[in-house]
Amino acid sequence: MDLRLDGKLALVSGSTAGIGRAIAKTLGAEGAKVIVNGRTQDTVDKAVAELASQVSGEFVGFAGDLATAEATDRLARDYPEVNILVNNLGIFEPCAFGDISDDDWRRFFEVNVLSGVRLSRIYLPGMKKRNWGRIVFISSESGVQIPEEMIHYGMTKTAQLAVSRGIAESVAGTGITVNCVLPGPTKSRGVGDFVGQLAAQNGQSFEEFEKEFFSKVRPTSLIKRFATTDEVAALVAYVVSPLASATTGAALRVDGGVVKCAF
Repeated sequence: MDLRLDGKLALVSGSTAGIGRAIAKTLGAEGAKVIVNGRTQDTVDKAVAELASQVSGEFVGFAGDLATAEATDRLARDYPEVNILVNNLGIFEPCAFGDISDDDWRRFFEVNVLSGVRLSRIYLPGMKKRNWGRIVFISSESGVQIPEEMIHYGMTKTAQLAVSRGIAESVAGTGITVNCVLPGPTKSRGVGDFVGQLAAQNGQSFEEFEKEFFSKVRPTSLIKRFATTDEVAALVAYVVSPLASATTGAALRVDGGVVKCAF
């Protein structure tokens, strides 16, 4: 399928690894020019070179922590116009509720929510002027089913749903769409490393841990496995394409059926 992304400039925050990198790769393969973002120049340069060797797309890099206003302002100077914004930057860490400090609550909100708010605020005026644009927040099924082991993370994913819907309401009747994509348990680099460590501690293989995880921790999963980053990226690529012009203000699940609802 031709997603008609030729000539579109896309920014994917936090895209040197994991879901963000898979999204950048897919968008590049579909013809978009993609700004690859990471905190350090070395990781960005490496990701850009690897992506360019994997698919025949155009990739450029921007090194900077987009959880900070300083880096966001610098990005806006370097790339003042963006057609497609994918707010993927995010952090997670399991922590008991009573051990989450005020600073941790603020840190999670700053990285997972405010980074996307700032970027959307910067690029939305240009989208309005051109009467075309795509904004996607990478939320999570944890925004609907708050995980007791990381409530602060779930809070930020719920906040993204509210922000996304609110921005979509503000651009009603235009050629701009704003959506949230909600991955379920996904074998990204961070999750893969974390699961690998837990499996090793329990004397299990990854496959054994995965089977037990979906039996006891996420029993509502219908696919009974971790999704791949490419599976998440495929949905995002469609949502940011001109073909998805009637899809806006939505919370789109690519969660393997973890969220158990009929609507």
